[in-house]
Amino acid sequence: MRVYFAGAPGGGSMGLCPREIELNSRWKRRLWSYYHLLLNNGKMPDERKRVDLFLDSGAYSAWAQGKEIVLDDYIEFIKEHGDVIDVYSNLDVIGDPEATWKNQRAMEKAGLHPLPVYHYGEDIKYLTKLLARGYEYISLGGMVPITTKDLIYWLDELFTNYLTDEYGMPIVKVHGFGLTSLRLMLRYPWYSVDSTSWVVSGRMGTIYIPRYRLGKWIYDEESWKVAVSHLSPNLKEKGKHISTMNKSEKDILLKYIHEKGYVMGESKLRYENDGYKPIEGERLLNKSDKDPAGQRQVERIIEPGISNKYQLRDELNILYFMDLEKTMTKWPWPFVKKDLQEKLF
Repeated sequence: MRVYFAGAPGGGSMGLCPREIELNSRWKRRLWSYYHLLLNNGKMPDERKRVDLFLDSGAYSAWAQGKEIVLDDYIEFIKEHGDVIDVYSNLDVIGDPEATWKNQRAMEKAGLHPLPVYHYGEDIKYLTKLLARGYEYISLGGMVPITTKDLIYWLDELFTNYLTDEYGMPIVKVHGFGLTSLRLMLRYPWYSVDSTSWVVSGRMGTIYIPRYRLGKWIYDEESWKVAVSHLSPNLKEKGKHISTMNKSEKDILLKYIHEKGYVMGESKLRYENDGYKPIEGERLLNKSDKDPAGQRQVERIIEPGISNKYQLRDELNILYFMDLEKTMTKWPWPFVKKDLQEKLF
């Protein structure tokens, strides 16, 4: 399974993360959104050839914001930057599979080979049309707002009856757009997926850590998703934050963190009057209802680490997903329907 990293890394740019020199040799794939590139003045990031690039149209984001993507502009952009784009998707039309299909045909008539998209909730005839026409690589979309449980019912149906043969082996390469559930990544024989989990989790103060057994890190089972930020709302919730784990669990978590070259870090918090200007090594935190009247919390970073730098959490999560990809069974592998009573994560 190929994992394409979607979302902006530490610092908010569309380029590589701050530790790019060290990670670049393993940071293999990125997914960029055409729509978000338009918001970024329509420019391709300078680092574009350091990774395999998947260009998504960004139709869902545009639709959610009431914006429209012009098909001819999208086609022209792909042609202009074709030397650096490895895979690109069709310009899908949310809620209108007929219009999506028309765009697919229009892009093909323009000499392009976009990845066709079939969405959650669409009539199955649109999927069977893609399969009947012999596309070797297709994508499944519209999954972001759907619950994991509902997606399992849908995906089980697709992979059992349409996307695999009688032995469960894939008959077509399938890309999963916007997969944020590790369970969904591991359950199906995807050829590729993209996810923002690495960056969303980092911003929320959490990191992914594989299970540890018999001296080995286990990636094909439910992972730990642990809060490590010293500002996390889970700071005092038992079993949710690294500080509330029991000693044996905490030792394992710290072992992983340190093996990857990171530390927890240390900060000091205090209050200052509104209008206080932080000095070097300090930052003002967002105002909270718990702040005393007329005061603002100030953080002084004593030692940078994953507890006080989201950029470092981003990096650690990138490493997790790269290791996950590296340890997974090479595609293709058979789909075996599993019991739905398994714990969702």
